[in-house]
Amino acid sequence: MAEEDLRAAVAAGALAAREGHRPLLQAIVEVARAIFGARAASIMLLDHSAGELVFQAVTGEGEDTLVGRRISSATGIAGWVAQSGQPLVVEDVANDPRFAREEARRTGYVPKGLMAAPLLRDDRVLGVLNVLDRPERRRFSAAEMDLLGLFANQASVALDLLLQAQRIETLLGTAGDELEAVAELAMRIDRLDEDRRAAAVRLLRDLVDIVGS
Repeated sequence: MAEEDLRAAVAAGALAAREGHRPLLQAIVEVARAIFGARAASIMLLDHSAGELVFQAVTGEGEDTLVGRRISSATGIAGWVAQSGQPLVVEDVANDPRFAREEARRTGYVPKGLMAAPLLRDDRVLGVLNVLDRPERRRFSAAEMDLLGLFANQASVALDLLLQAQRIETLLGTAGDELEAVAELAMRIDRLDEDRRAAAVRLLRDLVDIVGS
């Protein structure tokens, strides 16, 4: 990949980061819901200092009320995924002891089955991607679980790059030198292996399309 392409994509990502991460996350959950034919999908980001998961993007059931809502990262199926860093499929939540029914009731939607995958970067949990309920109670397949894991991995790469851009701009200040931010992000991306570097640049370009649309 040409150096100018890398720097152009990174520059665009750094500028798009000013718009915040929610447009990106919202696009991710909407695509996930469509791919899996689910009634709802959401991304919860982990607030390590508070020990909570925060709904950052929701589509389908709960999309009008859940964004910004916090739940304990120590309870529930999403909490288990966040704590363990492992994906999970639960076909019948009513029979799973990890399911926090009262917490689900407070959100206004109690799912029957769900699939959840952690958003991981370098063994660090950023959050959880949830896909809830299928039409006619179709079971989640192993292939779909693998697909969700791949999807969550790509989402994690994009989110991590976006958060890095935001941190860099914060350090530079609102009147900081954008070229320095671009150079720093380009350097970080250039350290990745070839496949990850190509994915990172592609995701940054997608981010620009999302924010600019």
